[in-house]
This record gives sequence, structure tokens and C-alpha cells, in this order.
Amino acid sequence: MTSAWLYIMTNQPNGILYTGVTTDIIRRVWEHREGLVEGFTKRYGLKRLVYVEPYLEIAAAIQRERNIKHWPRK
Repeated sequence: MTSAWLYIMTNQPNGILYTGVTTDIIRRVWEHREGLVEGFTKRYGLKRLVYVEPYLEIAAAIQRERNIKHWPRK
């Protein structure tokens, strides 16, 4: 059973990217789309889910998020 999710959201093709980790992907994507949480994703209108990876452990998902955030944008 999956206990953590790594996800990437954007606002448009070739737009701003946001990488995050959650334990409830459905709830979290809904929060992004409805603009319920103040901050970066609401400010830039990041509502499109473009990528998701399931993980058995939250620590593995967090480590993957950190690795991805160090990648070059290209």
C-alpha cells in the first residue's frame, strides 16, 4: 500500500513547476486546484498535476523530492 506521493504541478505548458510530497494525493491536488493554501502554488496558479510517483515510505518520497529540486530546469 502506498503511504506517500511525490508530485509535480504546473500552471501551463513550459510554465512554473512545483514539486511536493503528500500522504493524500487526491486531497492535495484538490487543495491546489481550489487555491485553499496560501503561498507559492496559489500565487502562481499551479493547478495542473503533470507527474506523480508512489512510495511506500515518506522518507523515500522526501529524498526523491530533494533530488529533483536540484535538477536543472532543462
